[in-house]
Amino acid sequence: MTNGSPILVTGAAGFIGHAVSERLLARGERVLGLDNFTDYYDVALKKARTARLTDNFNFRLIDGDIASPGLISELVEANGIRRIVHLAAQAGVRYSLENPFAYEHSNLKGHLAVLEAARHAGNIEHLVYASSSSVYGDRPLGGTGFREDEPCTAPVSLYAATKRSCELMSESYAKLYHLPLSGLRFFTVYGPWGRPDMAYYGFAQKILLGQPIEVFGEGRMARDFTYIDDIVDGVVGVLDRPPAGGENRLLNIGDCNPVGLMDMISVLERALGRPAIKLMRPMQPGDVTATYADISAINALTGYSPKVPLARGIERFVDWYLGEIESGGRGPMAAVA
Repeated sequence: MTNGSPILVTGAAGFIGHAVSERLLARGERVLGLDNFTDYYDVALKKARTARLTDNFNFRLIDGDIASPGLISELVEANGIRRIVHLAAQAGVRYSLENPFAYEHSNLKGHLAVLEAARHAGNIEHLVYASSSSVYGDRPLGGTGFREDEPCTAPVSLYAATKRSCELMSESYAKLYHLPLSGLRFFTVYGPWGRPDMAYYGFAQKILLGQPIEVFGEGRMARDFTYIDDIVDGVVGVLDRPPAGGENRLLNIGDCNPVGLMDMISVLERALGRPAIKLMRPMQPGDVTATYADISAINALTGYSPKVPLARGIERFVDWYLGEIESGGRGPMAAVA
């Protein structure tokens, strides 16, 4: 599979970045990982992820800031980078209300630094970057899946606005500099080694501690939960199929099966073998009612078809989570151990 030059994966210590790097290494690729290990959530978890990668001689980790244009350009030029999977970003909707400039730095300046590096390299075969389902704005429950050709003009959070801005910047760079770009709109990714700020993860910890969980939107919300292995299938499948130069291709990558928040909690309760104490709360600023991916475009391109239903994915997450507790805990797990 490898073409000789390493693939640059930004955000390699992150949930999706770690999993994508692992898959690329498994098929014989060389991977140059970049991360700056921010403390948005426990750094110990990020370091534990990268420890699973650094034993592979085809993986090299760089500790650096994605928003440093000189660093990105130097890495691309010095390593003969031809393919980039750009996943580094400041995540989280609610955190954008508290620390908006972190999003300006990582998501806008960081994305621009990657685009500039690709532009000046002159021979980039494909740049795949992370967008988000949040660009679609708020939608009611029910209806049909969100399609990539729908207008995305009403973001309800700064996080969503920065992700849509990245798509628009990419559109201009693709046209101006004939770059082959693919933006992936991720839909609620979950699974082992996931992010502690995600609802399913935080709920699991509190349920095990016997603490109440806050159910926002009074439970009348739905998400297109997508298991991490299915996400990686899609990312790698798209990476292997670049568009023509000058095209900024946007693709949904989700499960195409939205699940109600209360149903997800029930699945989690069964997997953990204990009930949750639920505190019903109103919708929070920046939250959306539902997400629902139409995946016909990515399916036509790559054959992408999610394989892991929520019940099985949650069971795998719980097995991993409990295994971490039994082994002594790490970062967010330590409070439970």
